[in-house]
Amino acid sequence: MSRVFKFLAYLIVIALIGLVGYAYIGPYFGADFSPPQNEVRVPVTLDAN
Repeated sequence: MSRVFKFLAYLIVIALIGLVGYAYIGPYFGADFSPPQNEVRVPVTLDAN
């Protein structure tokens, strides 16, 4: 049973390393992680005296 837990722990560590590697190397291969940027203009009414 401990073999299964040890295997899962190794698998999780390898998956995390792969995810971090993809986050750093992904933009070089065309993956764009930046959010779309749009200008938003909303009129505001101020109740000043």
